[in-house]
Amino acid sequence: MPNQSRPKVKKSRALGIALTPKAVKYFEARPYPPGEHGRGRKQNSDYKVRLLEKQRLRAQYDISERQMARAYDRAKKAEGKTGEALVVELERRLDALVLRSGIARTIYQARQMVVHGHIQVNGQKVDKPSFRVRPDDVVMVRERSREKPLFQVAREGGFAADGETPRYLQVNLKALAFRLDRDPNRKEIPVICDEQLVVEYYAR
Repeated sequence: MPNQSRPKVKKSRALGIALTPKAVKYFEARPYPPGEHGRGRKQNSDYKVRLLEKQRLRAQYDISERQMARAYDRAKKAEGKTGEALVVELERRLDALVLRSGIARTIYQARQMVVHGHIQVNGQKVDKPSFRVRPDDVVMVRERSREKPLFQVAREGGFAADGETPRYLQVNLKALAFRLDRDPNRKEIPVICDEQLVVEYYAR
């Protein structure tokens, strides 16, 4: 299962990225890996550097190794750079876009919303976080779920990121809805990753 029980803060420090808003504070206070040897100098091989980058990308989308490998296989068949195509492929996941829209606060919360049947696409309930959203698809919180306290907070912008909403989304938080206008461009996707290292990991 991709949802590992390892504390998110500790995992964030190990990977060098904040995976949740709570982790941001801890990460600023302790910007080094966890454990008694966290501040020690470590020798990194080329393989380890590429592996870490792959793990960082996986963690930001909270996906399994199998899901990651499948996304890479699809990205290889796409036009353009494989690394950029991989990130775009992952960004089109339903749970990722629920997060970007501001309806959820974290990728873990977004996944839970989808799995529990609170989200619909083009009027149909979808409970698979890996569902790939296509341009012009309309995603919204189902009518029967909208009065839940969690979605009341989302409606008032309580989960919206500090930055701008990505340009590839049209969002109406008051309606708890959004539309994917077009495929994202890699530079617009707020993911911290050197995707070329990920490609090199899988191409080895």
